[in-house]
Amino acid sequence: MSVHIAAVGTGRYGKRSETLVDLAAEAAVLALDGVGRKPIDLLVVGSMMSHGPHGPEALLPRLAGRLGLESASGYRAESASGTGGMTFHVAALAVASGRYERALVVAAEKMTDRPTAELTGELAAALHESEAAAGATMPGLGALVAQRYLDRHGLAPERLAAVTVHDRAQAARNPNAHLRTPVTEAEVAASRPIALPLRLLHCAPITDGAAAVVIERGRGPATVLGIGQAFDALRLIDRDDLTGFVATRLAARRAYEEGRLTRKHIEVVELHDAFAPLACIHLEDLGFCGPGEGSSWYVQGWVAPDARLPVNPGGGLLGRGHPVGASGLAGIAEVALQLRGEAGPTATAKRPKIGLAHSMAGLGVQNFVTILGTGGP
Repeated sequence: MSVHIAAVGTGRYGKRSETLVDLAAEAAVLALDGVGRKPIDLLVVGSMMSHGPHGPEALLPRLAGRLGLESASGYRAESASGTGGMTFHVAALAVASGRYERALVVAAEKMTDRPTAELTGELAAALHESEAAAGATMPGLGALVAQRYLDRHGLAPERLAAVTVHDRAQAARNPNAHLRTPVTEAEVAASRPIALPLRLLHCAPITDGAAAVVIERGRGPATVLGIGQAFDALRLIDRDDLTGFVATRLAARRAYEEGRLTRKHIEVVELHDAFAPLACIHLEDLGFCGPGEGSSWYVQGWVAPDARLPVNPGGGLLGRGHPVGASGLAGIAEVALQLRGEAGPTATAKRPKIGLAHSMAGLGVQNFVTILGTGGP
């Protein structure tokens, strides 16, 4: 695919006083400045909840007006917490088709101005209606997956703390991260229960934030080498296995095949770790290690910025924060910054040539994999 990321824009993640449109515009302007305000002929915007001060926000036309892009074409994308990944794929395919020369891709979410109970209910809308009707929540079902995973592989819940410790250590290096204070395994274990084995520090925070990238035709340091997406059954009871995500495995296979790559070519990874155990599962589903081995990579430190496979060098969802509709694009943006040599304080020890970003909708119902790099193997 002869399409590359020419510029990246991200603001600060966390509790922000600005509106959703303000957050989106902030990231968009930074990305536009990165290409010298070259003409944009396509605007693609994503948000899961699109919450504004007066209710649902008409984000696409409002942002186009704020940026002076009324003459461009535009699309709105949404796939729950996978929205950021979908938004990027829509734009990349549109530019690759030859119809557009340059696209601005923006994903944003405003969450912290609403009660936690209200947000929990809205996030549960990504579940099957029978699960939501029974009172299931995303953390509740995430805990069910975690329990099954730990039992299947004979792992102690304490091993999951290493994921949070890693992400928070990386977030401490990221001036835009939501949670910049490192934590210890003891602090994770002492945090209050949410849905056991998940405790508070196993769960990504409620966050405001936005990310933006400019996509252009042609090749560059962050060229799109392969993309893939796939579905799984919406209702958990209809799935064959809860200790892995079929949608991730299929999406990864499609992205690897398009790029003529294998997991051995990947030098930096951004994972959708809304809950700590998911990071371990994603490492396995993406092919980096075998079933039940993901936690060992964190315990052994093999995912550190100077280690075997740097993972979530910007802090991941557990540290950078989880503005749900924006998180997928934030991960892609982080990989692009690493490849372009623009990561600054979050840079890995060695500048990578090929990186992978993973995004997950709901509890693995539609997952996205994006591989960027300077070229094929």
